Amino acid sequence: MPPDTPKVRRGWRDYLLLLALACCWSSTYPLTKIGLGSFPPITFISARSLIAAAFLLVILRMRGIRMPTDGKAWKLFAQQQTINSTFPFLLITWAQQYVPASSTVVLASTTPIFAFLITWGITRHEPATLLKLAGAILGLAGTAVIVGLDALSALDTHIFAEIVILLATISFACATIFGMRLTDYDPMVVAAGSLLYGGMVLLPFALVIDHPWTLRPTAEALAATVAMGIFSSALGLMLFYMCLTRLGTLTTNAQGYLRIPIGVGLSVLLLGEPVPANLALGLVLVMAGVAAMTIPKDALTRWRQRGG
Repeated sequence: MPPDTPKVRRGWRDYLLLLALACCWSSTYPLTKIGLGSFPPITFISARSLIAAAFLLVILRMRGIRMPTDGKAWKLFAQQQTINSTFPFLLITWAQQYVPASSTVVLASTTPIFAFLITWGITRHEPATLLKLAGAILGLAGTAVIVGLDALSALDTHIFAEIVILLATISFACATIFGMRLTDYDPMVVAAGSLLYGGMVLLPFALVIDHPWTLRPTAEALAATVAMGIFSSALGLMLFYMCLTRLGTLTTNAQGYLRIPIGVGLSVLLLGEPVPANLALGLVLVMAGVAAMTIPKDALTRWRQRGG
């Protein structure tokens, strides 16, 4: 595992990589919104997964790394893909037909909060500090502001779709916790195998249910689908491991703070979505919660010492 403080001197190019990573992963939900203009959810996810898998398989071949052929490895890939991509992305992609991309960005950023709650209440594999608890409370408060507590009485399609996004986020949190089972494999191998499995599993359903050969996608939807596969999924994963090597784990994790404002900004820029007051307030609360959940303990100690 890469050290938290690499010996290589950090330069401005390394931090540009971090910004590029945040942009890759922030673009997921605006691009999904564009793609859904022409593609049904199952076809869109299958196409995105297969494009990303093909891209990564080419990179692995260039690196001289072969995919494993044993059943144990593919069973792990299948299990991880199901909870980390196939199931949650089906939920999110369906929900984005009714929820603005900007709201989806913020709601989906609550993964660390749910990961903490699962760890604190069920697995207990990491200590639950007061700071993390405060972060979880802030994040949940921000989520309530975005969804709108008064909207719970209506229970229309919009509020139901936002609840579905939160269920997908809980699935992401479970994948983060149980993904430690895959540490014996090259991360790019895991990504390629998982994406290939997910795309191939959904392909028959896409053919039977959506009849993709009858679709007439726009150029924008096609571009969004390809960009999702290469830019958001495959390239984003490559940038993630480049940042780990050059900046260490703690600094790389800071891209989570950047994803929320960048994602909301892209939604406004690409889709022209407004930013209502409840979304702005919820964004601030969720960002504060995620920051409190992920800030390193030693960094907080140094900040307190400087303040004193």
